[in-house]
Order: sequence, then structure tokens, then C-alpha cells
Amino acid sequence: MKSIFWIFPLLIVLFSCEPAANNSRNSELVFDRSIVQEIESELTNLNGEIILLKDHFEFLLENRDSLQRYVEVDKYDFVGGYSTNSPQDSRKLSSVVILNTTPDYDSAMQHVLITNGMDSLFYQTFEKHSMLAQVYYNSVDQVSRVFPAYDSKTLLDPGIDLTRFNFFYEGDFKHNPERGPVWIPEVYVDPAGRGWILSLVHPVVEQGELYAVLGIDITVDELITRFLKNKEGDFLIVNSKGDIVGGNGKAIEALSFPPLLNHVYKETILADNFRISDFNLFNSKNNEVREMAKAILLNRKSHFFFKDEFSPIAAYAVPFTLLDWYLIEVKLKS
Repeated sequence: MKSIFWIFPLLIVLFSCEPAANNSRNSELVFDRSIVQEIESELTNLNGEIILLKDHFEFLLENRDSLQRYVEVDKYDFVGGYSTNSPQDSRKLSSVVILNTTPDYDSAMQHVLITNGMDSLFYQTFEKHSMLAQVYYNSVDQVSRVFPAYDSKTLLDPGIDLTRFNFFYEGDFKHNPERGPVWIPEVYVDPAGRGWILSLVHPVVEQGELYAVLGIDITVDELITRFLKNKEGDFLIVNSKGDIVGGNGKAIEALSFPPLLNHVYKETILADNFRISDFNLFNSKNNEVREMAKAILLNRKSHFFFKDEFSPIAAYAVPFTLLDWYLIEVKLKS
């Protein structure tokens, strides 16, 4: 009888401890979606902004004849297709380039003149949203207008075809049949030298045909700094292919990757061929990280628990709705 009374209290202790451990682990599965909601709320506001820009752009094109008398002919001087203003000349001027790939330089210049009125809207948009890197349009006749102004002659090769870049073709009628605002899910290296970029694009239509694609850019560095830097925890953002869009150093290095650095320009970019596939979860040297990618990205699991002593403890994921992205929190060993 004594042995029975001795065992019974022990069982009580064991059963009382087991739920506590489970509750502790289950509580970690409750991922705070507020970070994703905060990011997407801010990005959604820009959808309305780019529609306003599109409407004004199309108004200028539709009313070009009546607006000719108001054209600011001397607003920009050009040498070899590049506007000569420097970034220091005026905070309200863009950099305008007519590329060598234009089929008709004189016609392109007429489009430049009639759309000089876009500068004031670009300026207002840029001032209203502090997270923006640049506002711009690129046209089928190979005109690029980017605000704020940058050193275009140094950074933009005059021989490129703007329509080959994803910031143009993701907004065309083939890729965007609804002709509305589109967030480009893959970050890319900006030809204007601002590093890894996330873009919102929108087509501009003239007489039923695509004339240009407007863009609003945010640097990945700004996105991470604004929304993740001061959050408690170690986070990274990946796209559905497993590419690491950004994150803090500890989270990235814990998954067996080197630090994800912003691209430093050493040569002109001729096409959108700079990718971040080297920072892909499926390419990690750690087998468990590859298993984590499979669980979260392919099997749609919200969590993954690591077993290896050299791996993190766990990873918890929340999908974005606006972008084909996932926010992953990596629980590190103390």
C-alpha cells in the first residue's frame, strides 16, 4: 500500500507538468500577424497613389493638343539624350533620359515635353510617403523619367531596352491583363543604382495602346529597417520560391547563409539578370533548413521544429496576402 501512495503523487506531478510543456510549445505557434498587416496596410495605400498618377498621366496624353501652349520647353536641357540637371540642381526635377533604343527621337521628345507636368506629382507623392525610394515612368518609345534626380549618365546605359526589364513588362497587357496596380513579387537590382528594389507598377494607356508603365519603388533596406529592425525577434522575408528577400543578420546566418548585403554598383546593368537565388532556402547547406523550406513553402505548414544541435530551435511562418511572400520568425538557441 505504501508503494501505491508513493506512486500516486508522482503521477500527479508528471501529469501536471506535461500540459504545461505542451502549452508552452503551442503558445509559440501563435504567430503575431500584426507585422504582416502593418506592412501590407502601408503598401496598399500606395495602390491608390499610383492610380492617381496614372489618371493624371493619361489626362496629359489625351489633351496634348490643348496643353501644348503650356508646355515648359526650357525645363530641361539635353545632351546625348540625357537631361543635364544634376541631383543637386533642384529637389523638384526628375532625371529624364531618351535612350538610343528609341524608334523616333523627335516624337519621344514631344512626349517628354507634354509629360513634364508629371514632375510635380512625382514630387508630391515622394514627399507624402517617406518610405519611397523613387517614382518614375518608362515608355514604349524608350523614355525614362525618374524622381528624384540621380546621376543617370553614369548609371544608365543608353543602349538598354526598357521593355526587357520586369519593372516594365510586369505591367504590360500580357502580364497584367486587368491593367491595374501590380506588386512585383521578386525583388531586383535597380538599374538606377539604388540596390535591391520592391516595385509597384501600373500601365499607362494612350488610345487603347500601352504607352508607358509607372512605377513606385521601395528599397528592401528601407522595408526591413522600417518594419522589422525594432521588432523583438529574428525575422526574414522570403518569396514563394524560397529566395530571401531580406531580414536581420542573425536570422539569415542561423540558416547557414552569409550576410545578405545590398548590391554595390561596379558596372552597368544591362538586363534584370541579378537574382538572389544564392540566398534561397532550398539551397542552404543545412539539410534541416531545406526541410523547413519544404514544410513551409510547399506543404503550407505554419511552423517547423529543428532537431540538430547546430540548427535554430524553430521557425514560424505567416503568408502575405498582397505579395507572394512569407514572414518567418526564427527562434534561435540562447
